[in-house]
Amino acid sequence: MQRIEAVNPADATGRTKKLLDGVQAKLGMTPNMMKTLAAAPAILEAYLNFTSALGTGHLDAKFREQISVAVAQANDCEYCLAAHSAIGQMVGLTAEELASSRQAHDADAKRDAGLRFAQAIVVQRGELSDATLAGVRGAQYSDGEITEIIANVAINIFTNYFNLIAQTEVDFPRVSLGMGTTAAS
Repeated sequence: MQRIEAVNPADATGRTKKLLDGVQAKLGMTPNMMKTLAAAPAILEAYLNFTSALGTGHLDAKFREQISVAVAQANDCEYCLAAHSAIGQMVGLTAEELASSRQAHDADAKRDAGLRFAQAIVVQRGELSDATLAGVRGAQYSDGEITEIIANVAINIFTNYFNLIAQTEVDFPRVSLGMGTTAAS
């Protein structure tokens, strides 16, 4: 059972209603995570602004979703794994790419290095060696792109932890946290 109450968009007023209406207009749905974040409108707005800003960076939508999947898997976040697997498919990731992303791998050497770097940030809690940083630089990532990877990891850690604590009800096709196949919900 969900531990932080989701805001019903039909009952929302003021700033909360405006934010949730914007999510609905953009996505064609209002995911449970957004409804739950709406318990604190300032946080929902901050999340929406941060993700919007990341969308204007150098990392393309596919790679940002691959990072999200890798981070969700590393943090055992069922909600985020399901959401970003669905969104990943929407932006053109194949089932094979999604499965590889869960293991922080990609067939493309540069993306592979970026995903391994993202996973290392999570697993090592930001305490990365010079060699790890040199590895991502050796894959031709600029300092700006490295900064964007770090920011994408950070926003995903926030949503992973939020959804784990809130026990947000999964409203996307479920994906098993094990490295198996997608299960129907």
